Amino acid sequence: MYAITGITGKVGGEIARHLIGQGASVRAVLRNRDKGADWAAMGCDIAIADMANAEELAAAFSGVDGVFILPPSDFDPAPGYPEAKRVIESVSRALTTARPPRIVCLSTIGADAPHDNLLTQRTLMEQSLNAIGLPVTFLRPGWFMENAAADIEAASEAGVIRSYLQPLDHAVPMVAAEDVGRTAAALLQEDWAGHRVVELQAERVTPNAIASAFTKALGRPVRAEAVPRAHWEEIFRSEGMRNPLPRIQMIEGFNKGWIDFPDHGAGARTGWIDLDSAIAAPVGEGTNR
Repeated sequence: MYAITGITGKVGGEIARHLIGQGASVRAVLRNRDKGADWAAMGCDIAIADMANAEELAAAFSGVDGVFILPPSDFDPAPGYPEAKRVIESVSRALTTARPPRIVCLSTIGADAPHDNLLTQRTLMEQSLNAIGLPVTFLRPGWFMENAAADIEAASEAGVIRSYLQPLDHAVPMVAAEDVGRTAAALLQEDWAGHRVVELQAERVTPNAIASAFTKALGRPVRAEAVPRAHWEEIFRSEGMRNPLPRIQMIEGFNKGWIDFPDHGAGARTGWIDLDSAIAAPVGEGTNR
């Protein structure tokens, strides 16, 4: 049996469906039992646990063959990442108590970045789990292709997507959430000792390529437009962010190249889903509503 946190999301859900499809047993780790009905109907064991409650997590992680950790994402963290640290402490204590034989933790590209940024929350998780003395795989995917879904309305109505990734011809590693889930499911069933890092990308993508994918999906011209760096903080604060600096530093890391895979991902595993397919899927869902 495999305990899966974040099972109601795209990555966790894909892991669970993939494992179930292979005949494996799954324990869905949920904060709210009301969200477990569909998973229970698929034959999953249900465990109720908050990611900040070490005792609940330890019970959920006990007696399984492997655990998948999906740390909650905080896109507007308080200075010093106190919420992330609270979850990290809880998860580390729970795993130390339950001692599952293998752990796969969803980390990120940039977990090894030389400068503080939004992704430092994953760096802290890696550092903590490295110290618990259990077999841990840190899965570091590239930028999620699904982030482009936020641009569907602008691409459809104005034919323009506004990009913080820039220059517009600068490529960064990207991957689809479905590929992340499939890879994590496979990793959970592998045997290894100690700690390892697995990088994952499908292709290196430019903002211009994202615009081109929208052009194909929508059947109308779409172009990318760089958002001036001087306006970022004002825009993010107008959208309700209280502490936009970590997000700004993360974007600058991608733009300046200090967030990337070593050797441009030469040693990374490769996803199956290409950018055009990743863009076409949500565009098609919106069209069919």
